[in-house]
Amino acid sequence: MNRFRIILSGLRRCFFPDRPASAEVRVRVSNLTRNTLIASCMEVADSGSRRSKGLLGRERLAPGEGLWILPCEAVHTFWMRFPIDLIYLDRGKHIKKLRSEVKPWRLSGCLSAHSVLELPPGTIRETQTRAGDTLEFSYVELAVSRGVQKDEPSVGSAAGEIIGGE
Repeated sequence: MNRFRIILSGLRRCFFPDRPASAEVRVRVSNLTRNTLIASCMEVADSGSRRSKGLLGRERLAPGEGLWILPCEAVHTFWMRFPIDLIYLDRGKHIKKLRSEVKPWRLSGCLSAHSVLELPPGTIRETQTRAGDTLEFSYVELAVSRGVQKDEPSVGSAAGEIIGGE
């Protein structure tokens, strides 16, 4: 196999990772400080391929959706088709930095962050989220049955295994 084919197959795996067919775990994100719901169905990008793909290829994020990238200190919006809100978190799930409506073709980072939430534009404003607020994560499992997805909250409420919580 020549080098070009190896590179292409690696890129294909990055941008089109295999997803589990039976069920995907999602996370519900609440702002404990303001008592507001930030996202009801957030995807978790905790592997290299999922972090690399991010939100690329999507037309938009619906209200309540988002992507939690961890570990992550910086993101780009190159090749994206829509603006996003960004929330940078430390390991204790405290907000370090906020960026509202980051347009495509931009860079953003926070070197003291451990993870980043990518959200639909306007989420930060609507939830009145501020730096210093504390967030809580809980699992939401989406059961996939014959192509139909149903929200079925799972038992776990700390989401500590993924989060790397205290």
